[in-house]
Amino acid sequence: MKRLFAGLALGLGLASQTFAAYPDKPVTIIVPFPPGGSTDMVARAIAPRLQQQFGQPFVIDNRAGATGAIGATAVKNAAPDGYTFMVASIGVYAINPFIQKKLQYDPVKDLDPITVAVRAPNVLVTNPNFAAKSVPELIALLKKNPDKITFASSGAGSSDHLTAALFWQKTGTNGIHVPYKGGAPAITDLLAGHADVSFQNINAVISHIKAGKLKALAVTGEKRSPLLPDVPTLGEAGVQGADVFSWQAVAGPRGLPADVKKKLHEGIVAALNDPENRKRMEDVGFEIVAGTPEQMAQFQAQELERWRQVIQVGKIELE
Repeated sequence: MKRLFAGLALGLGLASQTFAAYPDKPVTIIVPFPPGGSTDMVARAIAPRLQQQFGQPFVIDNRAGATGAIGATAVKNAAPDGYTFMVASIGVYAINPFIQKKLQYDPVKDLDPITVAVRAPNVLVTNPNFAAKSVPELIALLKKNPDKITFASSGAGSSDHLTAALFWQKTGTNGIHVPYKGGAPAITDLLAGHADVSFQNINAVISHIKAGKLKALAVTGEKRSPLLPDVPTLGEAGVQGADVFSWQAVAGPRGLPADVKKKLHEGIVAALNDPENRKRMEDVGFEIVAGTPEQMAQFQAQELERWRQVIQVGKIELE
């Protein structure tokens, strides 16, 4: 009996030491997209705060490609010790399984949910020189010119791509999907007039809208954005059932130790709720979520089912 209690005490002691010690070396935050997009923005907002809290470097590693699948696969293959985790978007967690036939990771089985960090509505934007100046005008133009108007996205299966697909399904229209390797290059071509339309994350385009470089036709939330009070929702513009939020969440490799996961979750939530961070993100349209791992898992299951249906109806495949 004494040996049993001694063993239990030793085990508990080692566990508490693991919890207390983490992290004792640099931590890698994988962002499966290029620098400059919404996901990268969230990662770079929390990294310095985590470094301050834990006294170790939190290093951003941008591993772009395959709509986040390359970076997500790297996270899957990393040791589940808390020294590698990922900040990624809706496409990585809820869309890729339905459009990538040779996907090398399973977002439910291979990733350990930590938190949904933020969410934001998308904005339907056009180049100011584009013919349509409202959603009804865009719908009329699409019906008159089927498969001629280009919709730029940050990649096949991204929230902006699937929002466009949902928009086409709800309006009985279609367009040409043009995927880019991230939101930043898609916005660059939109600004230059090389693409016609896009459903972009509000935070990524709000400065361009306010500068008059992009025209906002509608937001995809259930209510108007306080950043764009004069821009109607899609519902107000006559398109029902197309409320969409882009979201960024944090996950690690499946099998994170419970104590490490708890410490990491608490640190990320504190970083998100840092007053300066919160103001900076809310100023560009992000809503802080910072929920529990259990809430993330439940929400992810709902999103998987929603986008499975959109992809199935639209017969969408990876370009």
